[in-house]
Amino acid sequence: MTDEQPSAVPNAHRLLWAGFMAILAAGVGFALRGGIFGAWASEYGFNASQLGAIGGAGFSGFCFGIIIGGVIVDKIGYGKLVALALIGHIVSAFVTFGASTPQNAYDFLYWGMFIFAFANGTLEAVANPLVATIFPKQRTHYLNILHASWPLGMVVGAVASYILGSLMGLGWKAQLSFYLVPTIAYAVMFMGQSFPKSEAAEKGASFSEMFKDVGILGSLVACYLLSIFLGNVLTPLVFKWFAVSIPDLGLYLAGVLLIAVGVITRFSIGSLLLFVLFITHALVGAVELGTDGWIEAITGNLFTPEQGKILFIVTSAIMFGLRFCAHFIETKLGLSPIGILLVSALLAFGGLQLASGMQSFGVALLALGIYALGKTFFWPTMLAVVGDRFPRSGAVAMSIMGGIGMLSAGLIGGPGLGYAKDRFTSESLNATAPAVYAANKSATESKFLFLAPVTAVDGKKLEEAKKAGDKGTADQKAIVSANQAGDRATLKADSFIPLAMAAIFLALFFYFKSIGGYRALKIEEQV
Repeated sequence: MTDEQPSAVPNAHRLLWAGFMAILAAGVGFALRGGIFGAWASEYGFNASQLGAIGGAGFSGFCFGIIIGGVIVDKIGYGKLVALALIGHIVSAFVTFGASTPQNAYDFLYWGMFIFAFANGTLEAVANPLVATIFPKQRTHYLNILHASWPLGMVVGAVASYILGSLMGLGWKAQLSFYLVPTIAYAVMFMGQSFPKSEAAEKGASFSEMFKDVGILGSLVACYLLSIFLGNVLTPLVFKWFAVSIPDLGLYLAGVLLIAVGVITRFSIGSLLLFVLFITHALVGAVELGTDGWIEAITGNLFTPEQGKILFIVTSAIMFGLRFCAHFIETKLGLSPIGILLVSALLAFGGLQLASGMQSFGVALLALGIYALGKTFFWPTMLAVVGDRFPRSGAVAMSIMGGIGMLSAGLIGGPGLGYAKDRFTSESLNATAPAVYAANKSATESKFLFLAPVTAVDGKKLEEAKKAGDKGTADQKAIVSANQAGDRATLKADSFIPLAMAAIFLALFFYFKSIGGYRALKIEEQV
């Protein structure tokens, strides 16, 4: 199979670019919604917690879309899921636009975001296994091309938000409507196309066989994250509706899901390699998407908000361009997918370490450029490894891995970095100006998983100090200085996530070397 004709599927490139446009629509939508949070806060009086919850629906909705879609796609076919996603994208627009008053806005925006993200996850449940199926000998290359659409969508969405909002003065509903343009485009590109079956579906693998590699071990990772999500969402609702407090409700529900997986797979333990990949992808979600959620705010705090936006766009553009280079790296530089991941993790570690000490915009461009180079290949190459080594799992393992990454970003990456910012800021201020810290402490504690709670600096007073700038009081300047020190310490702490990933990839490198080297397996080769 040559580079010019890498697939036996006649419409392979049409399907590839349709999938590209579908994920681009998701990136555009996320960037647009992120850019209008301020408008929602202004119009409806939302606080940061409410906006955070609305944004969090974008992670949880995606998770359910990709996992449910991945579980059923081999049974109902790619085309039906594309149609479902299209309906979801259109419905999400109507639901979101239903927000009209402070009384109804939160529910409309929350569920509009959830439906939008569910549609995005459903599309990725289609696109990942579809591209892995039509380009079986170049999965790393083409999955990276497919996912180049995400950073491109972020750039397009950010630019569109600036033009439609800042330059043309249009309201948030008009700005948000722009994501329907790539939505219509992917619908047209998928229309009338024939879809191939995955290798697992072609061989007639049963659902139980597809799930066998995931098994108990792989499900433990997904169920743990789901237990956190279900506990956070359902426990308050049960208390509100029935006045009953069940603190471990999420764990109970996750346990039921784990037992269900055991029954389906006849209590197969699952693959230890896939278990390790799932854990590693949870780290990928935390460091890539979790950091992306905070990086513009952090750099905007260390420099200016405008420079923070420029840095975000530049790093996204770097990712877009580099994701077309995976084939060159594999063939010309001789790196296997595991080698690519190892080098990427080391670069991400180095970039974040450098970023933690950046004092000038030029150093920031260099540091975040190195970080962008590192994180570029994480997500799509991890998917390629799963496709190469676990063809029997069909779309199931890929989709569960994507869901794990998204849940980790929403439950561990984003909240974890927020906790780190609170902790390091308060520690810095308490060390340099204890009286100022005592006078500006928050009334509530900042908590994260099993770590010790910290009393953060009051958010309102922190924002007032930032806005005061050079005209602020000595106390306000001390708060801003401590907050910047906290942001630098947060980036430093964040860097140890890709360092841990590098250790895992190094172990996998030696593992594959011990069994004759990394290569893609055929379904009959799996034991």
